[in-house]
Amino acid sequence: MTTFAGVYPALITPMTNDREGSLNEEALRAVIELNIRAGVHGFWVAGGSGESVYLTELENNRIAEIAADQNQGRINNIMHVGAANTAQAARQAEHAAKVGVEAICAVPPFFYGVGDEGIVEYYRAVGEAADLPLFAYNLPSATNVEITPELMQKIQDGVPQLRGLKHSSPATDQIRGFADMGLDCFTGNGHLLASAIHIGAVGVIDGPPGVMPEMWIKIWERIQAKDYSGAAEAQAEASRFHRHAVTHFPGSMKALLGERVGIDCGDPRPPFLPLTKGEKSLLLREAKDQGWL
Repeated sequence: MTTFAGVYPALITPMTNDREGSLNEEALRAVIELNIRAGVHGFWVAGGSGESVYLTELENNRIAEIAADQNQGRINNIMHVGAANTAQAARQAEHAAKVGVEAICAVPPFFYGVGDEGIVEYYRAVGEAADLPLFAYNLPSATNVEITPELMQKIQDGVPQLRGLKHSSPATDQIRGFADMGLDCFTGNGHLLASAIHIGAVGVIDGPPGVMPEMWIKIWERIQAKDYSGAAEAQAEASRFHRHAVTHFPGSMKALLGERVGIDCGDPRPPFLPLTKGEKSLLLREAKDQGWL
């Protein structure tokens, strides 16, 4: 059975810095390689940090193809296929499986207040379309759906492909409940890796670890060595960077990564606003002053 644990950066989606703002394949491949060389254990592809709900279905499918091709099975790709409607999510799941990702993930159906039965049926259809390990994406701040342990039990009962979840909810106490269900629960908050492990999390999935993966690998390695004071120190530094990296989410992460890989990663997809020249200049200058770049 494939193991899912450790540091899984939530990849950005680099764009060309032109009028079209289309997918920048060269930059995406460079970002993937930067992270693999740093020692990450997998990727969360085209999730919230990847702006997936602002991309077309074809763009999301192409990202799955690039991620699988660039990775070549070296680490796990968990491809986000969630959509507001079941048919699109299932199509994207089927495509992701065909191109060779290791797992899929999905936010629950959003916008309309779908009940528990409808949410379970959505995940059942997505799971069947791919027949890969499936991770739910608990992001109530964006979806207005809180996947509680009670709802997760219903999903687990109805969806045999369910493997775990990314828990991006402030209800961190629920991590223990998900772990007790036998689920692989990743914290969705880069601030919490060191502490979340102690209550049952298997790792972290977040955007800033994809910008500076070395910081979170250091936390992970110290946890594995049972150097908990060292892990706390590394977490404190990573948390300082985390706050900086999300200053103008997601544009700030694109600017920082563009500086690291030497390829402009473009602006966020509208309706996100681009960074002003002043904001970008200040962001990069402060990162250099801190020794992060």
